[in-house]
Amino acid sequence: MPTGVHLRDARQQLFDAAERVLLRDGPNGLTSRAVTDEAACAKGVLHRHFTDFDAFLAELVLDRAAQLETQAQALRETVGTGTVVDNLTGALITLFGPVPVAIVPLITFRDELRARLRQAGPGGGIAILTQVAAAVSAYLADERALGRVSADADIDSLTLSLVGGGHLLFADRDPGPPTTAAVNKLVTAVLAGVVQRRPR
Repeated sequence: MPTGVHLRDARQQLFDAAERVLLRDGPNGLTSRAVTDEAACAKGVLHRHFTDFDAFLAELVLDRAAQLETQAQALRETVGTGTVVDNLTGALITLFGPVPVAIVPLITFRDELRARLRQAGPGGGIAILTQVAAAVSAYLADERALGRVSADADIDSLTLSLVGGGHLLFADRDPGPPTTAAVNKLVTAVLAGVVQRRPR
């Protein structure tokens, strides 16, 4: 029996089901029963692959956080092109998509999940936000090296302002995500005085 393939398929099926429940019902609605019902499988399937529900949630968060790496790389590839403000505006809209934004309150909601994520790696307790911050910081550092961001710019403070402000903008999903103009306004305000306004 191809156990490895079966296990991988089951895990992905459960992760996708959990994502749908989380987006539809929020952190309070995400239970092991809700996940297995959504995945149309027996409850024992989840416990066959994960020691408990918090272990499942930790793997779910780490899996979705890893997916942000592709988007982070796409941001790095914009270095030296367009404008810094426009590049970061587009990146924040992508990085703070519906799934990452829904996962942040899940992490906040469950103490045991945060503890497990911290054990998984540095900054893991706030996974997702850590990945977004790393992407923004690396991008700003690259642009500073090119001279498109001031040499004396405080990358850490700029990153905190962009990620914190961006998360606040996207956290309230009712009636919907912020407009591109609203995100652009935030990025423009944070980077005022440290970035060129026109592409070189």
